[in-house]
Amino acid sequence: METVEVNGARIPKLGFGTFELTGDDAYRMVRHALHAGFRHIDTAQMYGNEDAVGRAVRDAAVPRDEIFVTTKVWPDHFRDGELQRSVQNSLQRAGLDAVDLLLLHWPNPDVPLEESIGALLDCRERGYTRHVGVSNFPSDLMRRAVDSAGTGTLVNNQVEYHPFLSQRTVLATARELGMSVSAYCPLARGKVFGNPVLRRIGAAHGKSEGQVTLRWLLDQDVIAVPRTRTEAHADMNLDVFDFRLSDEEREEIDRGLQGSGRLVDPAFGPAWDAA
Repeated sequence: METVEVNGARIPKLGFGTFELTGDDAYRMVRHALHAGFRHIDTAQMYGNEDAVGRAVRDAAVPRDEIFVTTKVWPDHFRDGELQRSVQNSLQRAGLDAVDLLLLHWPNPDVPLEESIGALLDCRERGYTRHVGVSNFPSDLMRRAVDSAGTGTLVNNQVEYHPFLSQRTVLATARELGMSVSAYCPLARGKVFGNPVLRRIGAAHGKSEGQVTLRWLLDQDVIAVPRTRTEAHADMNLDVFDFRLSDEEREEIDRGLQGSGRLVDPAFGPAWDAA
């Protein structure tokens, strides 16, 4: 498995996302993903599946120290003290001593960012998590978060990223600040399938549009966390380590597809960077 190494964290580039997977489906798919070879599992308090995900991690025939588990704190719990208690509850639900990466799920303008970052770092000091970061933070908030946490502290910003949404500014800011970027909705909720550019590039490699998209992300040193309900699709998502895109193919995707096709834009979302 390819990895991204940043600020002491070694993060598997390809993760298994669990958004909208609950109960037996979450347990079944996480167990399968780990058996197939995934070593990075992504969940969140808001997903309502930390219990099933944790049980699958515990039951998997894979040593815990070989599995990178990410979870996220919902903005309702960003106050100092409340954030720590919510993470304790997450660990209790999952039956885990600690997670590997703990993220602030969305910005919350009603709570001072410095307070939330301080509580996040306190979770790391208490041993609830090995690493910390943020999610859905545009570039200006990334800078503020790093200013508050200190250089070399935050390891990741998880954002929506796929061939139809440019994240050039976030990527450039992350590199400047010494952070990594994770992509959720990396297959644009299935919209990559049928795209003629991705299909043609895939045909040259014997790969699908989705596999081309994941390879495009990994080639940028972006961590991707696709989610699927089926074992066959999980296996296909994992089958991306035996080919590389050429510079010309990556440039064609960059030039021809990226735009402002954002799929996740709730009313409480921040002011995004221009696409």
